[in-house]
Amino acid sequence: MTTLVTGARGTVGQAVISRLHTAGLPVRAASANLAELTVPAGVEAFHLELDRPETFATALRGVRQVFLYPEPGGIDAFVKTAQDAGVEHVVLLSSASVLSPDAESNPLAGHSLKVEQSLSASGLPSTFLRAGAFAGNALGWAHFISRNLPIELAYPEADVAPIHSADIADIAVEALTGPSLKGRAAVLTGPEALTFRRQLAVLSEVLGRDIPLVRITHAEAEQQMSRYMPAPVVGSLLAYWAAASEEPAAIEDTTQTLLGRPARTFRQWAAENAAAFSGH
Repeated sequence: MTTLVTGARGTVGQAVISRLHTAGLPVRAASANLAELTVPAGVEAFHLELDRPETFATALRGVRQVFLYPEPGGIDAFVKTAQDAGVEHVVLLSSASVLSPDAESNPLAGHSLKVEQSLSASGLPSTFLRAGAFAGNALGWAHFISRNLPIELAYPEADVAPIHSADIADIAVEALTGPSLKGRAAVLTGPEALTFRRQLAVLSEVLGRDIPLVRITHAEAEQQMSRYMPAPVVGSLLAYWAAASEEPAAIEDTTQTLLGRPARTFRQWAAENAAAFSGH
């Protein structure tokens, strides 16, 4: 049963491909940029852009399962092409934000919600992996930490439960290879709630040096973030962090329940990725 992995250059996509290939299961990789894609020997790579339906058919030919990154732009056409190709199951890397009351109007949640809705309406058997905050989001601080610059945050007490990308990949492979998650939705989190302040403290301990933290205003954060992301996304993120500062993050035991082992910690992620914060 061949599995197509979209977003194959991403951290999770790469890990899913590696796990399936190592297990001897047929897998093919799909990416919008094949020139920057590296796959294990024997894994076929296909050009696929999730918002360009003309790229779908070739990549999906002979595929029975898909690990799908959320892209609403071409999702209806993707679902139709997948059904025509004989795809029997889709595992979607969704977002826990789809459960928020304002998901329909929220730019971050709406992105994944539209994909979930299209898959649900199609009747194509699907699994929704609703991931919370990624531990890898901390790489956004790497530029500053490696240069000994302060981390400026409007909401340093925002409480999240960062999940290691390897746990997401392990659960995705479980969803693709076993029956336990087929047709279900699962919320994925890390094993502990950590404020941004505490995450920086963990990084400081792992790296063995101080990381200065400076609190800035909402308006200042908005101005900074707007330089590299759309205004609606900035507003959505800041609103989320403001709300997350008022209550502890919910912890799900999905990793323990599905895989029979504890979830990887943020400290483990930090130790594995320490080099990214060194500037070398």
